Amino acid sequence: MAISQISFALLLLLGAAAFSAAPTALADGDDVVALTESTFEKEVGQDRGALVEFYAPWCGHCKKLAPEYEKLGASFKKAKSVLIAKVDCDEHKSVCSKYGVSGYPTIQWFPKGSLEPKKYEGQRTAEALAEFVNTEGGTNVKLATIPSSVVVLSPETFDSVVLDETKDVLVEFYAPWCGHCKSLAPTYEKLASVFKLDEGVVIANLDADKHRDLAEKYGVTGFPTLKFFPKGNKAGEDYDGGRDLGDFVKFINEKSGTSRDTKGQLTSEAGRIASLDALAKEFLGAASDKQKAILSSMEEEVAKLSGSAAKHGKVYVAIAKKILEKGTDYTKKETDRLRRMLEKSISPSKADEFIIKKNVLSTFSS
Repeated sequence: MAISQISFALLLLLGAAAFSAAPTALADGDDVVALTESTFEKEVGQDRGALVEFYAPWCGHCKKLAPEYEKLGASFKKAKSVLIAKVDCDEHKSVCSKYGVSGYPTIQWFPKGSLEPKKYEGQRTAEALAEFVNTEGGTNVKLATIPSSVVVLSPETFDSVVLDETKDVLVEFYAPWCGHCKSLAPTYEKLASVFKLDEGVVIANLDADKHRDLAEKYGVTGFPTLKFFPKGNKAGEDYDGGRDLGDFVKFINEKSGTSRDTKGQLTSEAGRIASLDALAKEFLGAASDKQKAILSSMEEEVAKLSGSAAKHGKVYVAIAKKILEKGTDYTKKETDRLRRMLEKSISPSKADEFIIKKNVLSTFSS
């Protein structure tokens, strides 16, 4: 049926349904839209030009392109007339077949309002891709400078950062020419971003090709080599786990006692201390004349703690004092207030503070 025959109201309804049923998909930390068989023609060939990478997850050239393409996506994220997208051809074979994809990665430009693509034949760098998109899309977008959360090490800074007894440090020893290192780079950057607010955790790297003596000192023979230097073992230990973001986050949480998810948000366990949880339950169930004694025990327990645990312990004490002052209704009212605050646009550090307090408040609830 021709579009002219469809009522404007129906078009609006169909558009709303498409948006709610199949929202534009962004992977965690990605600025590139992940398209599927059901969403491709709802996003491409519409009211904006689209650059689409057709890739396979196992493809080495695709992995090498990934950080460049993600940089491109971040740069064009706010350009309303251009879409930067990708299609997993292992998962969505019919789309890739339809557009003549026979090798990976294949990059195609779809002009506004057209499903007739133009193949991109240029260099696979963010700079070259950006120039192509600006030319084809009539835009003038400059590549974004994305600040890194990874600590770049050198022989001058290595010992002061890595051997700091107050820090848990994960170090990637890499070489600039190493394909596996380039594939790991975007994941490693996301990992650093996840833990950037945790003072006791450092995600770092060292150009081991440039600083070979230092790499040899730590037994590095291949790239990338990942070594973990916990507070209690500055000799370093090999990291042999998986290299997905979830694998790294789980490892750091287990080793460092942190409680982050892959988006960098604190989990419901953040700030909780088992010994103080027990005292909080005891406090909640005690008669008012016994609660002051339990509060004293809580303060004694907190005095034994150090670092972030001591900081979190003080939250338990502060809440117990508020309950003595305002009654047990305080926990519900304060939890509701914090929930409202977390729904607003606040800084990540303030969100951490509120989540920890909310988590601790839950231990004082019946």
